[in-house]
Amino acid sequence: MNAAELEQLIVADGSQAQDLRAEPDRVRKATVGDEVHLRAIIEFSSYCRCNCDYCGLRADNKNLTRYRLRPEEILQAAVVAESLGFGTVVLQSGEDEGWTAEGLAEVVADVKARTHLAVTLSVGEREDWEYRLWREAGADRYLLKHETADRDLYERVHPGASFDRRIRCLEVLAEIGYQIGSGCIVGLPGQTAAILAQDLLLMRRLNLHMAGIGPLIPHPDTPLAGMAIGEAEIVLNMMALTRLLIPDIMLASTTALETAMEGGRLAGLRAGGNVIMPNITPREYASFYEIYPGKKAPHIEIVAEVERAHRVIAAAGRTVGKGPGHSPRLTRQAVA
Repeated sequence: MNAAELEQLIVADGSQAQDLRAEPDRVRKATVGDEVHLRAIIEFSSYCRCNCDYCGLRADNKNLTRYRLRPEEILQAAVVAESLGFGTVVLQSGEDEGWTAEGLAEVVADVKARTHLAVTLSVGEREDWEYRLWREAGADRYLLKHETADRDLYERVHPGASFDRRIRCLEVLAEIGYQIGSGCIVGLPGQTAAILAQDLLLMRRLNLHMAGIGPLIPHPDTPLAGMAIGEAEIVLNMMALTRLLIPDIMLASTTALETAMEGGRLAGLRAGGNVIMPNITPREYASFYEIYPGKKAPHIEIVAEVERAHRVIAAAGRTVGKGPGHSPRLTRQAVA
């Protein structure tokens, strides 16, 4: 598909949208099967040096309670994740300058030594040597959303940031040997179907192993507080097209989609998704990691949150994935 064809499909509605989402579900079944893999998110720090216009963690938000988990708290949460049947833990934070590369490497090494979990990191833009250090410590994957493929829009909603640096980080991560994940936000100010088509083409060019696409849910303590929530139906179309463009991708049905649309995670699975990411951040901290408002997980006990994910998977007629749920591309490469 070229950009013009993608533009038309991105805004499909009604029966056209239903037809669009049916084919990716068949592609998903043929390429990655019926398993839905659960990724346990541990949000270990709400400090951030950035000032993104939509994010509640932005440095200038003085109304947010900040926290950092201690290394032993992160390790204990990872042990809990494994006991609940997860195969992967996602260590996520703001771009926290209080965490040294060496300190995070020790945490990664401890998690790998104490559990059989795959480790995904999502801590933003760092130096090449830091990415290499974490990979050597045992990190398997790295999630760094590009947010938007339009350079001007990216730099407008990310004050002081560089679009070229963001893309360079993703390329370096791939060179180092991570399974890389990215994705975009639907509903940014000035965003068009043409820009969203470029998001899809960029994700294909980067040859992503993982992707997460979600709606803009502006935080009230940010410059975009007055913006409408991004359209869930367009998110679903974007997920469907991502599955068609990158058939073997591990595609998340996001929590943000569930926040924007009742039953959003189930709809995302039916549009080609095969990953759900329950939040298992210790509950005394979880409500303070407020990237956007309206998150339900911080108010639900961890076991209940996992059970909720299992019910969504069952409702989709799918099964819970076993093991780490690595990209099927790695298996094919190993055989070759």
